[in-house]
Amino acid sequence: MIGRTSSFVGHFDGRLGPNVCCCPYYKLVPLSNGCPYFCTYCYLAFVYRNYAPFIKININYDTMFKQIRKVLAAVSGKVSFNMGEMLDSLALDHITNLTTMLIPFFAGLSRGYLMLLTKSSNIENLLVVEPNDHTVVSWSLNSQRMIEQHETGTACLFERVEAARKCQQHGYRIRFRIDPGILYPDWQEDYADLIEKTLTIVKPENITLGMLRLLPGHFRLAADAYGNRARKLLDHNFVRGASDYKLRYPPNERIEFYTHLIDTIRSFDKNVSISLCREIPEVWSVFKDHCKPGKCNCVNW
Repeated sequence: MIGRTSSFVGHFDGRLGPNVCCCPYYKLVPLSNGCPYFCTYCYLAFVYRNYAPFIKININYDTMFKQIRKVLAAVSGKVSFNMGEMLDSLALDHITNLTTMLIPFFAGLSRGYLMLLTKSSNIENLLVVEPNDHTVVSWSLNSQRMIEQHETGTACLFERVEAARKCQQHGYRIRFRIDPGILYPDWQEDYADLIEKTLTIVKPENITLGMLRLLPGHFRLAADAYGNRARKLLDHNFVRGASDYKLRYPPNERIEFYTHLIDTIRSFDKNVSISLCREIPEVWSVFKDHCKPGKCNCVNW
């Protein structure tokens, strides 16, 4: 559906309760209601309270550019505009052509940064515009097995990594987000394979790690939409271990996952920045010598 909106920009203050925090940033939301992909764990279905039968593309772009400039006029320092929090940044870019407008726009801003996040290989528009340091392109990655089980409609692992390689070769800043990590038999081998296939081809500036976390109310919506494919997400030893009220793996299982991935990453790249996504202080403290708070996927630094 094509329409208009009065609010393209929203502020996220980084607070997710007293025990989970994140870096603050501004959400850039030119599309609403949903996504063309069908990820069983996606929290947006619960945010929107349903799986809408349409996606709304808001085309009053003059309002969007004015709101971005208004934020920059009111806030000091570097300001990150994250277009990957409420939507996949590139999934519909061949229809909207938004990146052909946004990337040159941010090139002219001294303190504004565009953060893109995708599970697609839809990069044709990115390769026909001039890259700049004010645009960061990030790929959400998972093991190929989990992509096939839980990320229906998205690009396969090879396609995502190849797209990242092309964008890096073109001159973009590249990041990866391995999130949500999901535990299953042989997960160690699969995630090590994911890292090897990625870091032997692309040199990202950051890798952010996160694990499966689910809103309890999401299960009914997901089960109604996806059936047994979504119900498999319940086959885990989840606990309510954080102040954001999401179900998570126990801390010891999360620590084991992060340790394995960090060790594997360091075997291929000794210097890449590594961070954790929306973790509790107790887990952060275990990795204080390996991960850097504030240097994560969603913000510029």
